[in-house]
Amino acid sequence: MVQVSVEEIQRNLSAYLQRVEAGETLLIVRAGQPVAEVKPVMAHAKVLRPFGLCAGEFTVPEDFDAPLPEDILHTFEDPKVAQQPE
Repeated sequence: MVQVSVEEIQRNLSAYLQRVEAGETLLIVRAGQPVAEVKPVMAHAKVLRPFGLCAGEFTVPEDFDAPLPEDILHTFEDPKVAQQPE
């Protein structure tokens, strides 16, 4: 990883961007302290997940879409209850 000062990157921004495009990572420093890391953006190929990837690993319960019990529902609907520490 190449360390570059803020001043240097301001003077030669396009040259450093070319290096990043070529795959290099830059660590930008100010007064010797790291302030940012500039990395190339890697394009990820969009791969479709196969159908049935997790088949058999879990079962959706019969009551999955049943109404919540009143005490749990109250916790979601009342913001004061949700903020209280236990």
